[in-house]
Amino acid sequence: MAYFSYTGRNAAGVLVQGLLEGPDSGAVATQLFGSGITPVEIAAAAKPGSDGAQGLLARLTKRRVEQPELLLFSRQMYALLKAGVPIMRALAGLQESATNPTFKDVLRDIRDGLDSGRPLSASMQRTGVFSAFYIAMVYVGETTGMLEEIFLRLYNHLEFQEFMRNQVKSALRYPIFVVVAMMIAIVVINLFVIPAFAKVYAGFHAQLPLLTRVLIGFSEFMVATWWLLGLILLGAIFGFRSYVATAFGRQKWDRMKMRIPIAGKIVLKATLARFARSFALAIRSGVPIVQGLTLVAQTVENAFVAKQIDKMREGVERGETVLRTASHSGIFTPVVLQMVMVGEESGALDDMMQEIADIYQREVEYELKTLGAQIEPVLIVCLGVVVLILALGVFLPIWDLGQAAMKR
Repeated sequence: MAYFSYTGRNAAGVLVQGLLEGPDSGAVATQLFGSGITPVEIAAAAKPGSDGAQGLLARLTKRRVEQPELLLFSRQMYALLKAGVPIMRALAGLQESATNPTFKDVLRDIRDGLDSGRPLSASMQRTGVFSAFYIAMVYVGETTGMLEEIFLRLYNHLEFQEFMRNQVKSALRYPIFVVVAMMIAIVVINLFVIPAFAKVYAGFHAQLPLLTRVLIGFSEFMVATWWLLGLILLGAIFGFRSYVATAFGRQKWDRMKMRIPIAGKIVLKATLARFARSFALAIRSGVPIVQGLTLVAQTVENAFVAKQIDKMREGVERGETVLRTASHSGIFTPVVLQMVMVGEESGALDDMMQEIADIYQREVEYELKTLGAQIEPVLIVCLGVVVLILALGVFLPIWDLGQAAMKR
């Protein structure tokens, strides 16, 4: 992600300037339009705080603004605005009570922006903490006079996003833990257990079974080259992280995650639930469908699904219906497509998208409850195969030697 300085005019025609982070100037322009700013000039800029060792130390020691803090901020803003507290006084109170120094600075920057005549959405955008979707919703609240209602909807939206994110982590945590545990067990057995048996077998001076010779050969290879294998593993991890950091690699990895047996369908459903809930919120708040799809693509946290949403936006821009573009994406089930059709025909697309989000959420919760029962048979089979191979390799020589001794 690069940084861009911009100059533009807000809805009142006032010239504003600032710094934004984005993949390219087009994405920055989209963020500006979403917050009600018409860009006049966008140029590449240096990353803030990159001035020497002092700037590096400040970045290393600076605390991030976490999701729970944004959740609490949204809820508190709703409560304060509903109670009739002026927005400047509300921000001042939240700044004094903030425990995170970074977020305290963010609130101070927002107040400074409001003092200089900028709207709330533009002031929040300058901080670089809030997402384009969040800023666009605040802009809608400002222009429609529903700012307090928007903050409540954003609170519910962020809460749902966090819930879905935790559900995906729960779905992937169990299989990853089991696979890693099995790999560690195999490494320990090959480095310590099999060599001990190999020393015993070497004293027999007898021909060992093929399976035992294979296991001992593989163990000797690991003992002799463990440092090289470790370097290869570290290189593979670094290469994978570098590959995923690219746009192409991220898209491929996000698509592969949805194809993981058992857990992949949970990842897909949780991602689609986030999309449906975000899209429903955007439409319900008065954001145009095309702009809503652009913003929602940034909230799904999955590059592959985001690309499909961008294709949906392109189709809608060409004059196609949401139903047609959704069916071409290939990621929605027939039942969901029927609900989209009903929503478009009845003019209640936001309600139908909310229903779709609820459906996917219930399916994710059910899948997680039965995840253990689905994975256990696979794990038992894998563990059984590993134990069988090790048992045969280790105990076949003992069996053969015992048979030979009995014949004598």
